[in-house]
Amino acid sequence: MPRPAALLPRALHSPGLPTFSVRPARPDDAAGLAALSRPFVRSGALRERTQDQYASRARDFLVAEAADGTLEGCLGLSVHHADTPSGRPATGVLYSFCVAGHRQGCGVGARLLHAALARARSQSLRALFTATTGSGRLFLRHGFAPACPSAAPAAWAQSLDPRRNARVLACAL
Repeated sequence: MPRPAALLPRALHSPGLPTFSVRPARPDDAAGLAALSRPFVRSGALRERTQDQYASRARDFLVAEAADGTLEGCLGLSVHHADTPSGRPATGVLYSFCVAGHRQGCGVGARLLHAALARARSQSLRALFTATTGSGRLFLRHGFAPACPSAAPAAWAQSLDPRRNARVLACAL
């Protein structure tokens, strides 16, 4: 489903770094998403996903793309429907958030997070959840706060691996 251009940040430029833009992912981005996530999987920060999983869930993702087509970052947003007769989207979960090492600290993650928040609001979600094994500083700066896993979508909360010791964060929209 195409996203209105107003919801996506304009191309970014930092002195000395090539320009990049944020856009919705496509199934043909799957190999790039898998490659981008690989160092984070090795470190234990992300769960491993196959290229086929990325292809089948491509519509969940936003990507930061360099002018040469290289993916510099990604962030997935899955929608979890309320247990109501209308099935109205209620909450979202942000996942597989990663930024290439050479792009960290350059605003790529913030732009991806802003675009994900805009996408969530355009879908009338009431809250977003995420789990992080890191500091969570970027999320905390953007309105997220520590949350009880029981407040999150049940299927997602139950899928969290307690051995990873991830913190659950939430943001009301």
